[in-house]
Amino acid sequence: MVIQPKIRGFICTNAHPAGCEAHVNEQIAYVRSQLQAETKPKNVLVIGSSTGYGLASRITAAFGNNAKTLGVFFEKGPTEKKTASAGWYNTAAFQKAADEIGLWSKNINGDAFSNEIKEKTIDVIKEELGQIDLVVYSLASPRRTDPNTGEVYSSTLKPIGQDITTKNLNTSKRIIDEVSVEAASEDEIANTIKVMGGEDWELWINALKGAGVLADGFKTVAYTYIGKELTWPIYGKATIGRAKDDLDRASGAIKAATADIRGEAYVTSLNAVVTQASSAIPIMPLYISAMFKVMKGDGTYEGCIEQIQGLFRENLYGENPNLDDMGRLRQNDKELEDSVQQRVNDIWNSVTTETIDELTDYKGYHKEFLNLFGFELAGVDYDADVSPVVEINNLV
Repeated sequence: MVIQPKIRGFICTNAHPAGCEAHVNEQIAYVRSQLQAETKPKNVLVIGSSTGYGLASRITAAFGNNAKTLGVFFEKGPTEKKTASAGWYNTAAFQKAADEIGLWSKNINGDAFSNEIKEKTIDVIKEELGQIDLVVYSLASPRRTDPNTGEVYSSTLKPIGQDITTKNLNTSKRIIDEVSVEAASEDEIANTIKVMGGEDWELWINALKGAGVLADGFKTVAYTYIGKELTWPIYGKATIGRAKDDLDRASGAIKAATADIRGEAYVTSLNAVVTQASSAIPIMPLYISAMFKVMKGDGTYEGCIEQIQGLFRENLYGENPNLDDMGRLRQNDKELEDSVQQRVNDIWNSVTTETIDELTDYKGYHKEFLNLFGFELAGVDYDADVSPVVEINNLV
C-alpha cells in the first residue's frame, strides 16, 4: 500500500515502516559518530525501549557502547491492511541493524506494568545475560493496571490548586488560541502518581534484585522534565509534575534497597522534545516551537538522541556528573538558561496566528512530529507501494 500520514488531533494513527527505519538509522549514525565515555555498560535493560528517550537510550547503549540490550515495550503489530505502531517499526529497524553487526539484543512486547512481563524479562536475563548493569526506565502511559490488585488507574494532565486558561498552539487548526483546563481533584493527582510516578520503577528493581540478576554496582535511571515558569502550570507544578516528583522519592528508595550491591539510582532532567507523549500535553507544542526558534538559532538544541548520547558520556559514565540540588543528573542546562527562557517568553507573549511561522519554528516542530511516525524522512519514497507487514526478530 501507499502509506501517507493520518493525523487525528495530537496523534498520528499510522506509521511508515521504511520511514521509521530511516529515522532509527539516522540516530544510529549519530551515535556512531560520537566519542563515548571510557566506562561502558555491558548488559542493558531498557523498559520502554521503542520510542523517544527510551529508544535513544537503547541505540546509545548498543551502537555507542557495544552493549547487549534487552528491550521491553508495548506496541501494536501490523496486518496486511493496517500499519503497525511506530514503536513496532522502530524496534524492527533497531534489531535489523543490531543483527547486521552481530550485536546481541532481544525484545519483549507486553505490558511492562504486569508481573508476567517482569517474570519473562527475568527469565531471559538469567538464561542469556546473567546479570544487568544498567536499567533504563522510560515508560509513558495514560493508564496502569496494578499488578497485584488489578485496579486500573488513569493519569490526567491538569493543574493543581486552580483552573488555568493559557495561550495554546492548536495543531489541528494551526492557530493560536487559548486552552482552559480545570484543576485536578485529589483522586486525579493520586491516580496520576500511580501511573507515572516511581512505584513501578521500584517494583522492577525489586523484582530484578530478588531474582539476583542485578550486577554489583549496577546503575538505573528514570527520566523527567522540569521546565521553567511557562510550562509549570500544566507540567512541572501540575499532576504530571507531581508524578515526576515521585520519581525522586523512588530513586532514594531504590538506593536504600540496593545499597548492599552498591546500586546507583538517578532521575535525569532532560530537554523538552517532540515525542508522542509531549504532543498530548496542552501548551507544549507552542512552547517547543518557540524553544526551537531560539535554541536552533543559537545552535544549542539537542533532540532525544543528542541528549541521551550526552547523558551516557558526560553524566551516567562521565568522571564529573552534573547533579542538581535534588541529586538529579542534569542534561537540560542549555534549555533552562535565563537568556533562552527570556527569549522563549518574548515569543510566547507576542506570537499570533499570523506570525506563527515568523516567530516560532512550528514547521520544525511539525516535521519532528511526523518523523516520529516515519514520515518526512530524507531518502524515503512515500509514493511507493510498501508492505505494512514487518516482523521483529528476536521477539520473545
